Amino acid sequence: MNTEELKSAAAQAHIVASALPFLRRYAGATIVVKYGGHAMGEDILAGEFGRDIALLKQVGINPVIVHGGGPQINAMLDRLAIKSNFIDGLRVTDAAMVEVVEMVLAGSVNKQVAGLINRAGALAVGISGKDGGLIRARKMHRTKKDPDSHIESVLDLGFVGEPAFIDTRVIHALTGAGLIPVIAPVGTGENGETYNINADTAAGAIAGALNANRLLMLTDVPGVLDKTKKLMPDLSLAQIQALIADGTISGGMIPKVETCMEAVTLGVKGATILDGRVPHALLLELFTDGGIGTMIHK
Repeated sequence: MNTEELKSAAAQAHIVASALPFLRRYAGATIVVKYGGHAMGEDILAGEFGRDIALLKQVGINPVIVHGGGPQINAMLDRLAIKSNFIDGLRVTDAAMVEVVEMVLAGSVNKQVAGLINRAGALAVGISGKDGGLIRARKMHRTKKDPDSHIESVLDLGFVGEPAFIDTRVIHALTGAGLIPVIAPVGTGENGETYNINADTAAGAIAGALNANRLLMLTDVPGVLDKTKKLMPDLSLAQIQALIADGTISGGMIPKVETCMEAVTLGVKGATILDGRVPHALLLELFTDGGIGTMIHK
């Protein structure tokens, strides 16, 4: 081994040794990962994601994956010439469309994500929220206020739902057998109807029901930014509420932080929004001081 090879080997050994305290911290812990965005669409990042999840399992962590699939749903709707209608930015999901959503999320996308992990050497099983009664859903109700009359009207979004109850038995059965659950965010209503559920919302509800140690939400942004666009690495629930009130947190970041706040309220020790476009984002978040995203806690 020449000098350069020795330096490289020493650097790798240092990285492994540095990770030891974090490995002890998370040994046996349940980590729920919401997987979506560009990290899901780019082959290199997808491959790294699969290997990182396999590594977490190998070192004694129990990862549970909840994935999205918006771009894949859009592509299939275009292929089938099914037109999407939106109300205030929310897709109206009728009976025909929810069949497509389920076919894509619980079918091709679910098996692709599970396949990434399986190819990396772990054992992943793709399921949907309908399997084993995992996600019992209710219809999502949204209202819209008329700017002139200030009268609120109810928006009918069709088969768009939200979790009403999470039955964790199927997850425990899989993790107890050494398997990694990969969950598509569709659920079952009271009368057996299928509901499309936002993946962030589903991940937060599942993390809370599992009393998970961490919820990691892979997104296309570094985390929560202050007004100077600097990352805020650590925020309490009270700080989040103040940042929403003063407009620092706005737009699409609001539902993400609200999901994290709900998960923490339900018992998750920390919920982190991080950039899934960063190679090995999960490992950097879990196994380095400070992590790379914004962790929300009580």
